[in-house]
Amino acid sequence: MEKILIIDDEVKLSNLLARIVGLEGFEVFEAPDCKSGLKKLEQQPGIAVVLSDVKLPDGNGVSLVEEIKKGHPEVEVILMTAYGNIQDGVQAIKNGAFDYIVKGDENNKIIPLLHRALDKVKLTRRVSQLEKQLGERNSFDHIIGKAPTIQAAVKLAQKVAPTDTTVLLTGETGTGKEVFAQAIHQGSQRRLQPFIAINCAAFSHDLLESELFGHKAGAFTGAIKDKRGLFEEANGGTLFMDEIGEMPADLQAKVLRALESGEFLKVGESKVQKSNVRLIAATNRDLQAEINAGHFRADLYYRIAVFQIALPPLRTRSADIEALATYFADKFAIKSAKKLKFIEAEFMSALQQYSWPGNIRELKNVIERSVILMGEDGILHVEELPLELLNLASASPTAGQSLDLAEVEKLHILKVLRQTGGNKSETARLLNIAPATLYRKLAEYGW
Repeated sequence: MEKILIIDDEVKLSNLLARIVGLEGFEVFEAPDCKSGLKKLEQQPGIAVVLSDVKLPDGNGVSLVEEIKKGHPEVEVILMTAYGNIQDGVQAIKNGAFDYIVKGDENNKIIPLLHRALDKVKLTRRVSQLEKQLGERNSFDHIIGKAPTIQAAVKLAQKVAPTDTTVLLTGETGTGKEVFAQAIHQGSQRRLQPFIAINCAAFSHDLLESELFGHKAGAFTGAIKDKRGLFEEANGGTLFMDEIGEMPADLQAKVLRALESGEFLKVGESKVQKSNVRLIAATNRDLQAEINAGHFRADLYYRIAVFQIALPPLRTRSADIEALATYFADKFAIKSAKKLKFIEAEFMSALQQYSWPGNIRELKNVIERSVILMGEDGILHVEELPLELLNLASASPTAGQSLDLAEVEKLHILKVLRQTGGNKSETARLLNIAPATLYRKLAEYGW
């Protein structure tokens, strides 16, 4: 039940309005003046809308709006007056009032107006809730790993986050550079402003320039209307440029100017645009070597490498694989409406033996695939792993794993079945056994 507060020193009118509003299914509170109204807001958390008279014994409703908004920005205020004037109405709206109405003449508008104000309150609450969830999901607490190397990277990121310093994230593909960039943004003073990401390797030279700086209509073939660039979209916030080492040299000079002066030119325009962005760059290349080879500008490197953070590859933090795999398995089980009970030891052992050239991104993809293949028993079995990991599990059994002939036979049959894409006839042919024998064995395995 939504809560409504009525502030009016005319008791009879206040009581009448309270009854009318109460019949709409709202919980109604009353106060006779500004002081008691503000006190009621503190005592009754969750008040959504205030209906207030303009003339009050200890103040003016127009000024009261400003006080309410300072302490309770999510609360909407509707002002009511017996003597409306344009000046008060304009000032009330400037102070944050939802609306300003005249008593008597507009009584029939109160209930519809109240519902519209409540719609706005609900929308504000929803946006606030989503922002909170987004902040929690992108915070440093969301970065999984106890390995000293990843913890050292997190500590560095936490120190630089509150500043406006440019950050360069280095490391192999798939090590979580964008996750770190989002956490740094979330830990900064810019967290309520946009976080915009772009992969520089995904665009040709001309398209990348247009994406970064925008263009004017007619600047090139296909430019049928003006386009805002990412420097403009990210104004006040953070621009994350992944794979910055792939950027063409002449475009590097334009990015450097935008970073140094905050000024840039749209493609096809002569008017200088301004933007205030914090840059977080990332690369899997050795930029020093790229400078020596003449592929990357030294001046841009020194500008973006003010604060470097190296992210470790997954193969150097195998102790974190179990926590990461469990997190992804739970996430994808929920996404696919499956109930995950547990992950068997052989499955986890195979994950820990693999070298993970694609790092966390590859692990995430492997777990998603395995959850899709997971049976109704809710257990992630080693057989659900891709072939390259299944071979590891077969070649290097863990302590306590069965080594009898039946278990080895099972793993081999299932491996061949996966190689044939589930084609049982082809599997039987490759195994040189009768199809009936294969069907009987698969039935024994629960397949």
